[in-house]
Amino acid sequence: MQATALENGIFISDKALERVHALLQEEGRGPEYFVRVSVVSGGCSGLSYKMDFDNSTKPTDQVFEDKGMKIVTDFKSVLYLFNTTLDYSDGLNGKGFHFINPNASRTCACGESFSV
Repeated sequence: MQATALENGIFISDKALERVHALLQEEGRGPEYFVRVSVVSGGCSGLSYKMDFDNSTKPTDQVFEDKGMKIVTDFKSVLYLFNTTLDYSDGLNGKGFHFINPNASRTCACGESFSV
């Protein structure tokens, strides 16, 4: 999955964008909602990804936009997420969102956690 030419952003693949729009519609959330991603301690590799929908930003949030989708993260998490792409898979090997993170030096087998 190739991200756009922007540097130091957080990106979303076409497939993830399509799924996010579908979920927002299914849940009856309006256009003011965006994707909030963060990194939290935990998981077998030390750090885990967290993804939610939100409709309000905090003063220290870092805001990115890719393909018309607003992607927001907290100040601490952005250090781990530069140039990361949120992707979605619906294949036989697993269904769901996952992160393509060039900063991760190691990931666990399930792909839910990482270390740098």
